[in-house]
Amino acid sequence: MKRAMNRRAGKVIRITGWVFLMGAGLLLLGAVLFFRSALFNRFVLYPRQAAAWEALRRQAQPVTLEDGWQEYRGVCHNHTNQSHDSDGTYEQILAAARQAQVDFVLMANHCDQGIGRYSRGWEGDHEGVTFVHGYEMENGFMPWGLPENADIDCKAEPARLAQQIEDAGGLLFYAHPEESRRWDLPQLKGMEIYNFHADALKDESVSEFLRDMLFSIRSYPDQVFRRIYDRPAGVIARWDELNRTRRIAGIGGNDAHQNTGFRGYYTEKDTFQLRRRDPKGIFGEWKLNLLTRFLLRLAFGPLEQGKLLFSFTADPYERTFRFINTHILAKEKSGASILDALRAARAFVAFDMLADARGFVFMAQSGQQTAVMGEDLPFAGGITLRAESPLPCRFTLRRDGEEVRQQAGRSFEYEPDRPGNYRVECELEILGEWTPWIYSNPIRILLPGSPGEANKK
Repeated sequence: MKRAMNRRAGKVIRITGWVFLMGAGLLLLGAVLFFRSALFNRFVLYPRQAAAWEALRRQAQPVTLEDGWQEYRGVCHNHTNQSHDSDGTYEQILAAARQAQVDFVLMANHCDQGIGRYSRGWEGDHEGVTFVHGYEMENGFMPWGLPENADIDCKAEPARLAQQIEDAGGLLFYAHPEESRRWDLPQLKGMEIYNFHADALKDESVSEFLRDMLFSIRSYPDQVFRRIYDRPAGVIARWDELNRTRRIAGIGGNDAHQNTGFRGYYTEKDTFQLRRRDPKGIFGEWKLNLLTRFLLRLAFGPLEQGKLLFSFTADPYERTFRFINTHILAKEKSGASILDALRAARAFVAFDMLADARGFVFMAQSGQQTAVMGEDLPFAGGITLRAESPLPCRFTLRRDGEEVRQQAGRSFEYEPDRPGNYRVECELEILGEWTPWIYSNPIRILLPGSPGEANKK
């Protein structure tokens, strides 16, 4: 009987072992299926992308075209702890700007109790970086260049607010053009043709993005960031349509907050608290026991009341500042000169996280006359549009938004046969796909005597 019992016990143990192994195998298979996309990105796609980006960057060469302007790279639409949804500081922005080799920073803090107080915040040069103070207001208003004593009612009726901004010498741009806006206001001088936050929130699966971050944010943070990109076709179509009848400058919206992530604290109540990276609140708080307290001490050392145990930020300023940049053509790196360039649309937008776009040139020549982005030339025989890139790319020339010519290489030429607004898009070939890189502002080729013919160089 004892042998029989032993045999039965052995059989139960074997069956239990097999059940355990099958269960563990099923759990492992389920985990692999659940994380399959993130695992593929981490071990296949992102390493290939990183290698391809680096190979492209090594091909950079100086351009030969001269347009007569100084080029400065900057970031537009940025927030600090003067906004309700960020705890970043100006000092952190300055450090990030220097690390990202940014020449200028255009701020757009949220209003203070409905008022845009232009006496607050940094203005002018700070350790080689030019700051321009500004606010993000109701109805997408994002004005820069107002005097320091200006206190603007951010919730004022749009037409009245636009007139106030113009009367005070301000430059009105629109943020978040994917939303409803008063496009008819004559004071409008420019708009974002891409906004980082709008793209991130538009159609991204939070679950997939978190899985990607779990596996890849430390090894391939730029590739994780870039995965959110979608070409803002509707916004760009509206920009082209507006430029048919007026000059509307296009800029890149960094919408930098440095507010996505979390922090872990040990509190005076002997709890572990997981706080959000923005100032809005906490994810959760848990009472510690003997085991969990031991594990926290083992991981983070002695526990002191209010001690920050760890911090993780998914969108540090430095990374957001490299994701997209606005490049301007100006005579000097002063606030006034930067705003003058934006007012004139002497600018192009580039996704410099992929590769540095500094040096890109797009210009028109007719005899002794030349024009750069944002400028005009009268339509006549002998006009040549020229573009040159520091990297091999695919140029797409568009007239009033419609494709005219497409050509791959480092340079591009075209003789326009009719008037219109001509701009260039550049794409980089990455892993067999053409990836958007540069969007230029248009050069206007006008019939002689047309309204708006101006700014000839």
